[in-house]
Amino acid sequence: MNILNVFSGMLLQIFSSPLLIVILIGSTFLGIIFGAMPGLTATLGVALLTTLTYGLDSETALLALLAIYVGGVYGGMYTAILLNIPGTAASAATAMDGYPMAHKGQAGRAFGLATTSSLIGSLVGMTFVALLSPLIAQVALQFTSYEYFLLALFGILISGSLTSPELAIKGWIAGLFGIWLSTIGQDHIQMYPRFTFGMHDLDNGIDVVPVLIGAFGIPQIMIVLESKMKLGSMNAKSLGKLLPDFRTMFQNLRNIITSAFTGVGIGAVPGIGEDIAAWVSYGIARKTSKTPEEFGKGAPEGVISTCVANQACVGGAMIPLLSLGIPGSPPAVMLLGALMLHNVAPGPMLLKSNPDFVPQVTAILFAAGIAMWICGMILSKQVIHILRVPQTLFMPLIAVLCVIGSFALGLHVFNLYLMGIIGIISYFFIKLHLPIAPLVIGVILGPMADTALRTGLKTTGGSLWPMVDRPISLVLVLIIVAIVCSQIPFINTAIRKIFSRVKNKLAGAY
Repeated sequence: MNILNVFSGMLLQIFSSPLLIVILIGSTFLGIIFGAMPGLTATLGVALLTTLTYGLDSETALLALLAIYVGGVYGGMYTAILLNIPGTAASAATAMDGYPMAHKGQAGRAFGLATTSSLIGSLVGMTFVALLSPLIAQVALQFTSYEYFLLALFGILISGSLTSPELAIKGWIAGLFGIWLSTIGQDHIQMYPRFTFGMHDLDNGIDVVPVLIGAFGIPQIMIVLESKMKLGSMNAKSLGKLLPDFRTMFQNLRNIITSAFTGVGIGAVPGIGEDIAAWVSYGIARKTSKTPEEFGKGAPEGVISTCVANQACVGGAMIPLLSLGIPGSPPAVMLLGALMLHNVAPGPMLLKSNPDFVPQVTAILFAAGIAMWICGMILSKQVIHILRVPQTLFMPLIAVLCVIGSFALGLHVFNLYLMGIIGIISYFFIKLHLPIAPLVIGVILGPMADTALRTGLKTTGGSLWPMVDRPISLVLVLIIVAIVCSQIPFINTAIRKIFSRVKNKLAGAY
């Protein structure tokens, strides 16, 4: 009952305040623009908005950041449907059937399905945040120093494996580089300076926000300007009627439920993101469809499945973020950095000391979902005109915002140098096909891993036995070993042969 009271109280606070309504609608609309413009992402939107919320209280800042997150994930479907140019990686799967629908003169119908599906996915994700976050946090309260170290290591390894599936070691290299960056400055136990090279600006370590902006913002600017990407235009009148097709939505009820669970499940795995959720959901919808041959030719099922999964993944990504302090997607990485900037450290202790935090986040997600649906239905035809702005003209403005955002944190010129250096490194990482998300996750989780491991070793007199002596830590160790072994060729081949033999024997028995 207390949870419902907090939830309803937060909603009442949002919708009864003109200022909060303006922030909610404005942030959602800004997120839609960032999602709709190819080269911009929800991740970059959250990063740039983070510094603008520095003077706000944590609840208002969280409202703005979650709204731009939800809007950014949704907004990518505009260019995906109209131009076959996904605004974000998360909307690439939507283009598979959204663009053929637009070619058939059903762009308005596709927008209506995408917008309503996104709302449903957002509500389902919100529900799972409320149900699962406190339960996971209760388990996490049993963690000791070694469990926290293993949890941080798991988050970095799984992020590296899933963001670089062809060669996981590339993702691990990025993650380990991020951990190394996090060790720069005075350590948190003995306050001894490490890797500062006599530079006093590094004594306090590396600020998260310049790293976030540099890693995700600068490479995007350089890549877009390098490719000189330009967008065509689309006549807004060709959209047709923009109305929610509730009959089609009802006919795809099973597809919606499956996609929602898929999105939440994938979002809860650290470091994956909405794009993987959309493609997995699209594949499931195609395999379970009665007319799989229609997929890729304008099947409404394809649009519905991807949009539901995208938004459900937002809620899923919030689950490990709130309960464990580990982000579930790249935008959630930014959100974690923003919360830390506001002196809010997500994790089991936060939920214990502030049990109202999860219901408040749930209410904000609900409000952001409603704002997304309203903005999407009202602004669909108008927002298309923004797509006519050439990217080569738009990116310099983003560069200015990146500079302002990095400098605004403490008004330190050194943060500008740091942003530029990290941006250039990240650009070369992308050119070498090294993922950026594990690097940023390494920077954020590195201090926890470092402090937890050293504290554990100090407590146990240097013994690693407690790492496998407790059930939770033993499970984490086995998972980490399995992740590493799965990337060793001969072990992977041997495991596949064993499974193949077992499968053949079972098939022969029946």
